[in-house]
Amino acid sequence: MATQQSKAHRVGEWASLRHTSPEIAEAIFEVAAYDEILAEKIWEQQGSDDVLLRAFEKTDKDVLTWDDKVVNRKNV
Repeated sequence: MATQQSKAHRVGEWASLRHTSPEIAEAIFEVAAYDEILAEKIWEQQGSDDVLLRAFEKTDKDVLTWDDKVVNRKNV
């Protein structure tokens, strides 16, 4: 069973490889219950409202990125 620290590292690396904000990656994995195959499918859809709401709850930032695409808090 993965520890919280190892999960965070894996999610951070996953986010970096996909040019996606860590907050969005973390939200994707939460929605996918840490199933990497499901996380990849959610990431490919690019724009899940549930994911974006969760991601912006994790930060004060007004802009995040999803595959190098800018997502503004005001548009969620």
